[in-house]
Amino acid sequence: MRHVVLVRSFWRLFCAGWLCLAGLPAQGAHTQARLIFAAEAARPGDTVLAGVRLQMDPRWHTYWKNAGAAGTPTKIEWQLPSGVTAGPTQWPLPEKLPDDDLTTYIYSNEVVLLTPLKLAADLPAGALEIRAKVSWLECDQECVPGSDTVKATLQVGSETRPSKEAALLEGWRQKLPKDGQVVGARAWWEKEAVGNLRPLLLEWNSSAAASEADFFPDSYEQIEVEPATQRVPAEAGKIRLRKEVKKLGGDWPSRIAGVLVQGSGSGRVGYEVDVAIEGVSARAATPPESPEVPASLWKSLVGAFLGGLILNVMPCVLPVIALKILGFVNQAREEPRKVRRLGLIYTLGVLVSFLGLACLVIAVQAAGHKAGWGMQFANPQFVVVLTILVTLVALNLFGVFEVNLGGRALDAAGSLASKEGAAGAFFNGVLATALATPCTAPFLGAALGFAFLSQSAGLLVLIFLVAGLGLAFPYLVLSWHPAWLKFLPKPGRWMERFKIAMGFPMLATAIWLFDLVAAQLGPRTLGVGIFLVIVALAAWVYGEFVQRGTTHRRAGLAVALFLLVGGYAVTLGQSPDRIDWQPWSEAAVTAARAKGHPILVDFTAKWCITCQTNKKLALETKSVRTKLKRTNAVAFLADYTTVPEDITDELRRYGRAGVPLVLVFPKEQAKPAIVLPATLTPGIVIDALERAAQ
Repeated sequence: MRHVVLVRSFWRLFCAGWLCLAGLPAQGAHTQARLIFAAEAARPGDTVLAGVRLQMDPRWHTYWKNAGAAGTPTKIEWQLPSGVTAGPTQWPLPEKLPDDDLTTYIYSNEVVLLTPLKLAADLPAGALEIRAKVSWLECDQECVPGSDTVKATLQVGSETRPSKEAALLEGWRQKLPKDGQVVGARAWWEKEAVGNLRPLLLEWNSSAAASEADFFPDSYEQIEVEPATQRVPAEAGKIRLRKEVKKLGGDWPSRIAGVLVQGSGSGRVGYEVDVAIEGVSARAATPPESPEVPASLWKSLVGAFLGGLILNVMPCVLPVIALKILGFVNQAREEPRKVRRLGLIYTLGVLVSFLGLACLVIAVQAAGHKAGWGMQFANPQFVVVLTILVTLVALNLFGVFEVNLGGRALDAAGSLASKEGAAGAFFNGVLATALATPCTAPFLGAALGFAFLSQSAGLLVLIFLVAGLGLAFPYLVLSWHPAWLKFLPKPGRWMERFKIAMGFPMLATAIWLFDLVAAQLGPRTLGVGIFLVIVALAAWVYGEFVQRGTTHRRAGLAVALFLLVGGYAVTLGQSPDRIDWQPWSEAAVTAARAKGHPILVDFTAKWCITCQTNKKLALETKSVRTKLKRTNAVAFLADYTTVPEDITDELRRYGRAGVPLVLVFPKEQAKPAIVLPATLTPGIVIDALERAAQ
């Protein structure tokens, strides 16, 4: 879904040429509204299900009760005869449209908004005309406010007869979110707030293993629930999500409402919840611990052991297995008991090394807690850094460059490991862990992620020790059964091929992370992509000329550093300057022109996606900002979000029914305004400003 959205955004940028028309009646819009009933005749006292059916043209959509970062929800104003009352509007489960950083909740193609109509018990027989004024916002490449008054007739009599639309309404009723009480939903603050952000955990029971899960919040005035959703480990039969809550004013909320969503496609189901947030006054509230070890912990421990075990077949470690065990045997050829003791001491060396790694992660965890690490995947800077690190791991596995210990550290460890007896066995374990370090990068990254999810130092130590036990297990077994050495696979070219093959899953992870970057940074994603290419080039230069080269090693290192620093400065280190927008009014424009200033006016709205795209990609660019300063131009912003009358009048003066509209007024008052096209590029804006300044 996300890739489809990105492609559509790209197409929108280069091919959109239409305008955001406003205030048009439904007959001329892209959405048709109709009122239907589940019954064509009903008795007094009955409740009749009514539906407002909105049918959108292909590619067009309307909005859910919480439109999201842009858009407005559909509004139904009932005009009912005496004796008929309308219940609350019932909203079917929407789609989540993550369009750059403007995530919205939408209905595509068609939706039926349901409302129960209660007939009074003393309602006289006869025909009732039911009316409703429906207002909506429809969007594709542009956004168009639309409205219509829909009506239908309901016969009141002695019997109830279903209508021909009864099956359609029943189908849409099945798409409504279910009662959330059946899933036992809970919510609690994960930790204290950092600034105006605070991580919230949501958990509910699920009998099915849902591959996808999300939370669609209701709209609030004092808070925003950020669109990014992170799935975190939970006990078997439960789903747990992390959402970031941004406080706009007032106190932190004590309740949260919305729809819990699980599954995908036709199997998607939603549960409507309104739950108290636990731990509002308690510090870093967490759910009560179960007296039994949860199944998820056993899975984590088994996974950690297997992860450590797999390290033994990685190219970094496999060649030394037989050598280490043979060394033990040579030291105590006639004393099997001593061989076993050395195997245990060797295992202790591995475990101590992994304990050191665990302490390192705990230290990072503590620092991350102070920095609000729990919100890492909602932080675009963190996701960018993680994307770069995972890309480097993939390049390392592909052999572009190598990750290893420094020469002095490795020599010192090797000297200690070469000693005989207990000391040598212990430092053999330390050396094996050190040799495994380049291959543990994917595992260590996963362990870090689990650490910051679990927030438990004791659990983290346990998982690392179990992983160390997995690494040491073959050595331990072979020290007790040296005859089994003949079953070990022999080193060969297959190990290098296996190492390269392991790079592809890491590359897939990097692409997934880059997808998250695209959702958070929008147009700036291109800079991240270019920087990743530069990082890859720098890694190749480092591996080819510094690690494997025999000459010009210093020059190679200088080039690699230059690529990293220069690439960052060009692609990611740009200053986030913004245009100094002034609030628009006709009088303000007239006064600025009287002083001889060229004028740039952007007629825009928060619900107009084309407007926001123009602003990010064409107006708020360094070249346009520079041209505004050089021409001494003044920029005005005409906010059409609430459809003010003065802006509507100004739009009609230029033959427009809605936004976007961008005007450039020449500094000579006698010259007319330059009307720019609906889809802009920086070059179009700069050219207009140049002409306006002449």
